[in-house]
Amino acid sequence: MIEKTTFPDLTYKETVLAPLFDGVKTHYVDYFTSINKAHLVMLTETEILTREQASRIAEALQQIEQETDIASLHYTGEHEDYFFVVEAALRDKLGDLGGRLHTGRSRNDMDHTLFKLALRCRAARMLVQMETLIASLLDKAEAEAATLIVAYTHGQPAQPTTFGHYLAAMIEVLIRDMTRLNAAAENLEQCPMGAAAITTSGFPLDRQRMADLLGFEGPLLNSYGCIASVDYITGLYSAIKLVFVHLGRVVQDMGVWSSFEVGQLYVPNSFVQISSIMPQKRNPVPIEHMRHLASVTVGRCDMVVNTMHNTPFTDMNDSEGEVQQSGYAAFDSGGRMLELLASFLTACSINQNNVKRNTDAACITITELADTLVRNENLSFRQAHEIAAATAHAVIDSGKPLGSGYSNCRAAFQSETGRTLDMTENQFARATSAQNFVAVRNLPGGPAPEALSAALKIYRSNLRQLSASCASRTSRQSDAETDLDAAFNSLLET
Repeated sequence: MIEKTTFPDLTYKETVLAPLFDGVKTHYVDYFTSINKAHLVMLTETEILTREQASRIAEALQQIEQETDIASLHYTGEHEDYFFVVEAALRDKLGDLGGRLHTGRSRNDMDHTLFKLALRCRAARMLVQMETLIASLLDKAEAEAATLIVAYTHGQPAQPTTFGHYLAAMIEVLIRDMTRLNAAAENLEQCPMGAAAITTSGFPLDRQRMADLLGFEGPLLNSYGCIASVDYITGLYSAIKLVFVHLGRVVQDMGVWSSFEVGQLYVPNSFVQISSIMPQKRNPVPIEHMRHLASVTVGRCDMVVNTMHNTPFTDMNDSEGEVQQSGYAAFDSGGRMLELLASFLTACSINQNNVKRNTDAACITITELADTLVRNENLSFRQAHEIAAATAHAVIDSGKPLGSGYSNCRAAFQSETGRTLDMTENQFARATSAQNFVAVRNLPGGPAPEALSAALKIYRSNLRQLSASCASRTSRQSDAETDLDAAFNSLLET
């Protein structure tokens, strides 16, 4: 004998249904309302409902919206989820007419439309945060275009460049990251409504009109894909992940640069916390928080994408309410990191005394000495490299800067070539100066003032184009809200 039970099971209610209901209250009520209004308008315009029927449903929807205190709602199990709460309220007011609003649609196409509406709002905000960060870095790069720093490779001092040149490299990556995120946001712009459960409907629905009323570019074409494809989720979170993978590497540099031993990045007092016991400590703690926030965001993105892995190509809960709501935390932690980084980097400065100290100690201009010997002394680069290396070893052993090593260079040149060095001491000083090192590197993408200025102009143009794309999408969505309100309100006036 099969035991008769009543839905919902208490444990199922407490562990799944109630949390999902609370998630709808927090994230989706306004989007439910918009979909209901748009669907009603479309059913009226296609004459699936009469104007009189639509007017009565519109009035009831408005009353339910005004009468319902969303915050006070609690999941009781009387209705399976929030959708049925609203439908039950409609039927209480209108009888069987209240059930006509659901004509030609399913919770399947409604859910994925809800999720896209919620994601596109969050993606738009993150794109604004990225735009703000890039714009602040562009201004900082221009201001620091001539500020010398030590560039590192493999954790060791390598060559001089400028802070502006370093920031420009950051900007270039961020623009590519923003381009990827913008493309992922574009993939949210096809509307699932009209797909119904899987295969569309026998009713003459106007899918384009639904898309227009909800601010989408158009309908997502294949109805099976509307409820089965999750690439709008995986693509978006993958694009977000890359932003914070890449920024995490910059944060690592900041930790090294601000260390006592390197000391080329000065963190102002407004971003420094003190020790409770060691009075000499200046702890740039925001760097640790940014590293943490970036890592947490990457982990949250991975959680969403990995949940989609190896799932069936169909409608499934793995891609729906619970994972969707969990993923929103990535926008929170990522947004906090973007805002903190914009404020932090623009406030920091370069300690020129420490830069000079490290430049001198590590002989980081030695590459240009070798290049100058090739150009002016008719040597192969291998010969010049050997002379420069011997010069560097000599000055490091004697504890003096490279610029003081003219005699060492002459001796190394004589030993390598068997002739006297033509380069004068003044020419040697110029060849080994950090300022000259930067100035002669004027190829596209280099740190010299002209090359860097040209690059920053390109980046500003790229940012304007991305900003225009985002603004166009936001404008279309805003216009759609206005159109939807007008179309729905016209039903109330019947």
